[in-house]
Amino acid sequence: MSSTTRTESAVAPISAQFNTAYLWGISAVAALGGLLFGYDWVVIGGAKPFYEKFFQLTHPSQQGWAVSCALVGCLAGALISGGLSDRFGRKRLLISAGLVFGVSAVGTGLAPTFGIFVLWRMMGGLAIGLASGLSPMYIAEVAPAQFRGKLVSLNQLTIVIGILLAQVANWLIAKPVPADATAWQILHSWNGQVGWRWMFGVTAIPSALFFVAMFLVPESPRWLAKNGVPEKARLVLARIGGKAYGDSSLREIEVTLAEKPGQADFKALLDPKMRKVLLLGVGLAVLQQWCGINVIFNYAEEVFSAAGYKVSDILFNIVVTGAVNLVFTFVAIGTVDRRGRRVLLLTGSAGLAIIYALLGTFYYVHSHGVHMLVLVVAAIGCYAMSLAPVIWVVVSEIFPNRIRGAAMSVAVSALWVASFILTYTFPLLNRGLGAAKTFWIYAGICVLGFFFVKARLPETKGKTLEEIESFWL
Repeated sequence: MSSTTRTESAVAPISAQFNTAYLWGISAVAALGGLLFGYDWVVIGGAKPFYEKFFQLTHPSQQGWAVSCALVGCLAGALISGGLSDRFGRKRLLISAGLVFGVSAVGTGLAPTFGIFVLWRMMGGLAIGLASGLSPMYIAEVAPAQFRGKLVSLNQLTIVIGILLAQVANWLIAKPVPADATAWQILHSWNGQVGWRWMFGVTAIPSALFFVAMFLVPESPRWLAKNGVPEKARLVLARIGGKAYGDSSLREIEVTLAEKPGQADFKALLDPKMRKVLLLGVGLAVLQQWCGINVIFNYAEEVFSAAGYKVSDILFNIVVTGAVNLVFTFVAIGTVDRRGRRVLLLTGSAGLAIIYALLGTFYYVHSHGVHMLVLVVAAIGCYAMSLAPVIWVVVSEIFPNRIRGAAMSVAVSALWVASFILTYTFPLLNRGLGAAKTFWIYAGICVLGFFFVKARLPETKGKTLEEIESFWL
């Protein structure tokens, strides 16, 4: 069947009356995985000055491993998420992720040795790897085309809220540190012995909420249709947009599944038509990490110390960056379905390149002060309204129904490999090249990302997942 025939025969009615409260409710529950992802990922930035003293981590390779070890778990979670979610469903895997989040949070907070700390951080990373791809994919599969950008961006909003909660928790839990405190004093302080443990442990509270709430949402209708239970899929779609919308959407989904019947696997990704879209998804996932913004969250101490700030000021500045991150994510939610994905990604790549170039220049001339904080805040705001939410939106919507689980698994795995490389190498680059040249490298990557988006990404706003699929096929 041609793409033209498919589009004409199965477009959902424009007059559908959507149950927006229900739609936002189930999307918000799924997006709680993003909140846990954000908290667990960033909490380490505030705890870093204290657990490093506790475990006596002095070499950059040890410090880099402490931060990046969770990425090993992230990669494992991303790799298994596609096959397991295609077999058992998106819902069951997200429930499992909530359970692993809670257990790993408690384990990390109680870790007596660095080795056990690393093992529990990897376990937390496993949950992140599961939730990072499954939450936006689930939302994309339940959302009507006209709301999909906003609803998938909700996942990024909860990531940002999780980041901000981690930053606020770190700031509130940590007791003031004298500017002239020695390493021995920090080690034997409340922060060095107990405080950092609470920073990790409190993640168990939202983890329990996510675990329980996921039992209340339906399974993805597209997963149900693909796995031989179309009537259940119809009921979910009908509850979202009414009977006519449910019937029409199910017909459109079934057309895409009927063209190549049977279970999809990773071999299907090697199809020449699929390689192009898979490379696009992988490229965007890598860009989101290698644009460099995560070093500001994970290595906030080094970034702000190099700009002349003390420990107590650093913890407050981290909270400021989290608040900015939250505000500008709302900008993305308000514009992604109106202005489109492509424009926002081009704007973000260009803006970050300029900001990093300026940051590198000020580091190079040893210029310290509030202007450094302003540039860091500008970088986070630029990222929050563009690359952070929009890449998750695009990656969750560009893959065809049959291979979405497997393709998302590959793209998210690439994201975590890129994140591991970024996170592990920053202390080495920072020590070997200095902050100036390190940020210039990130600026160059953003320039390359701009041209990649310009050349490869079509606009997807306002199109159903099946219409996007017909474009690639």
